[in-house]
Amino acid sequence: MTHSESHIATTSAKRYLGQLCKHFGHRILVDLDLDEGQGRIAFPFGACRLAAADGTLHLTSEAEGPDALAQVQTVIASHLTRFAFREELAVTWTVSPAP
Repeated sequence: MTHSESHIATTSAKRYLGQLCKHFGHRILVDLDLDEGQGRIAFPFGACRLAAADGTLHLTSEAEGPDALAQVQTVIASHLTRFAFREELAVTWTVSPAP
């Protein structure tokens, strides 16, 4: 598995987490887990774990290879920036080395 992370400073972290999870759960019918302050969205090509804490939205994506990982990153980042149109959020991914 290939992993990447992004930590986005925003006072609306919890709201965006909920919006992303609910959007993909309703629109695309992906596997979804959503609890207080954390969630997980599982696409056919990879997954993203989300956590909201201390004014930061923490994203951790994972996939079987770099192309699938890039797809997860693109889908999550594009939807997040669309939902957060009132803010200029910087979604920068850092790829974790393979174990």
